Amino acid sequence: MDLFMAISLLFLCFIFFIYKSYLQKRNQNCYLLGYECYKASDDLKLDTETCGKLILRNKNLGSDQYKFLLRTMVNAGIGEETYGPRNVIDGTEETPNLSGSLSEVDDIVFGTLDKLFDNNGVSPSEIDILVITISMITSVPSLPARVINRYKMRDDVKVFNLSGMGCSASVIAVDLVHHLFKTYMNSFAVIVSSESLIPNWYRGNERSMMLPNILFRLGGCSLLLTNKSSMKHKSLMKLKLSVRFHGGASDEAYQSCTRVEDSQGYCGFSLSKSLPQAAAKAVTMNFRVLLPKTLPLRELVRYATVSFLHSKTNNNKGKTPSLNMKSGFQHFCIHPGGRAVIDAMGRSLGLNEYDLEPTRMALHRFGNTSAAGIWYVLSYMEAKKRLKKGDRILMTSLGAGFKCNNCVWEVIKDAMDDVNVWKDCISRYPVKSTANTSFLEKYSWVNELEPQPSKKMEKIKN
Repeated sequence: MDLFMAISLLFLCFIFFIYKSYLQKRNQNCYLLGYECYKASDDLKLDTETCGKLILRNKNLGSDQYKFLLRTMVNAGIGEETYGPRNVIDGTEETPNLSGSLSEVDDIVFGTLDKLFDNNGVSPSEIDILVITISMITSVPSLPARVINRYKMRDDVKVFNLSGMGCSASVIAVDLVHHLFKTYMNSFAVIVSSESLIPNWYRGNERSMMLPNILFRLGGCSLLLTNKSSMKHKSLMKLKLSVRFHGGASDEAYQSCTRVEDSQGYCGFSLSKSLPQAAAKAVTMNFRVLLPKTLPLRELVRYATVSFLHSKTNNNKGKTPSLNMKSGFQHFCIHPGGRAVIDAMGRSLGLNEYDLEPTRMALHRFGNTSAAGIWYVLSYMEAKKRLKKGDRILMTSLGAGFKCNNCVWEVIKDAMDDVNVWKDCISRYPVKSTANTSFLEKYSWVNELEPQPSKKMEKIKN
């Protein structure tokens, strides 16, 4: 009898352990219920005419800077319909103020959250976790406090304010929420990602700090996540894996992208020559962890075999073997940081123009919207009806520090086809060329400018 009781007790303990493990695993899932990207009003568009006026009224620029900006603007991959901050449009970028900066943030945050709550039937009072990732602005009370006050959220909501994370912030926030879901069961989480441009528009003449003015544009996004298994049937995607890498221990990586003051006291972002190397290393180190967990075993074995034979027969000469990324992923959401970033990522991942099209078009239509950029890329895929149930999506984001953060999603909805912010323009995309030829046609006279200030100013006035 004692033996029977002991065996029965052990059996019950085993069943209890299995059941508990099942419940924990079930509640550790991370589902994307919905997302909303921000689209500014048409009066904030930075077309050729507006960009030209903006550049010409900067008294710190000379003929060399004009030529650099013309060349860069034409080849940046930015189109005619991106959006800029209000003070730049109004011509008051020399005197940014806190009220204007907070108004810009409010438009993005509240505009996307209103739609997110309405479209998904979730009340703000149901939110358990709130994560805000807006890097370059500080307010008291904090930005999350503004959200809590606006929507009258519960007093026990778990709040996280991630600052200074740059273009990689939204993926970092997703990873954070995924880990929090392991502790907080049956929860809803909201992530808001954007950037504050009004107080950070560079007004000097340092080339390394002028580039962000060309690339960065107004944008943002809000995400609704949950670990409730009962909401799986309403979800768009399920998070399969997230991997983060931070190379800040390296001085070169740390200093590759920094916010500094120039010699005249103007504040802005400085992009150093070590940035490409820092980015390449960050991507490589991240993929060393990510790819063995996501690519099929047959592809890993093939790569190992080919690499071994290559090292033995070619003395490390010739084309280096590479992994077939498409064996594990059907779609690639690459951070639309700029044409050079997209080209480099495409080469390193072995992607073709079809794979890169969503990222190129997101950059062309909306510019570099910082941490929100990859969600504009996803929205393009959805608007083009590319996403099918069971497809896997690799999201790759890069940020100052230097960081590379990736996450892998699986589409679980039968069809993702919401046009979102692409509603009024998706029929015009993809464009044949992302070069801004209209800018070149209108301002080609810049190349004729002589370095003397007097002649330069005379030409500009004419």
